[in-house]
Amino acid sequence: MPPKLTPTPLSSLRVSRHAIPSHNLIPNTSILNKPLLHYHAAFPSATLTPSSIESHLTSVGVVEPQWRFSMYTTTHFHSTTHEVLCVSRGRARLCFGGEENPGRVEKEVEKGDVLVLPAGVGHRLLEDLTPEREGGFEMVGSYPRGCNWDMCYGKKGEESKVQSIAGLPWFQKDPVYGNQGPVLDV
Repeated sequence: MPPKLTPTPLSSLRVSRHAIPSHNLIPNTSILNKPLLHYHAAFPSATLTPSSIESHLTSVGVVEPQWRFSMYTTTHFHSTTHEVLCVSRGRARLCFGGEENPGRVEKEVEKGDVLVLPAGVGHRLLEDLTPEREGGFEMVGSYPRGCNWDMCYGKKGEESKVQSIAGLPWFQKDPVYGNQGPVLDV
């Protein structure tokens, strides 16, 4: 059993919010008008493990952890669900919105950070900044309970998938904090 994980108190949590315009066939935050959220150091990194993240998220009960991995180096997005990414190891530079989008957001994220990606937000790994001896950049990927993710790349033929994003419900509780938290303030 992993040690119990206590997130950073909401009163001291720093959150970045990013509205990203649609670009070509990547809708980004334009359809749901919900921002990309970056919870900086949401979890204390000293005791953080993938198992402790999974255990915490499962206990809150909003999302289901489904994988441990880095991030694909190809821009992609999901049309069927929102995504919660918890950085469990290392540091990386990520691109949100599509690399050719003048309104894109490039962020450096590190162990302990949490990202909440609304459905439709394009994302990709630009650079793994983790020393090789530390095993590389890794996240725990989670999705709202009962949701299955798909892969879209902003290509012709995905238009009906993109239109379906408008019907997706937003979170009723915060995936990290429960009854309070940044996803409820947008």
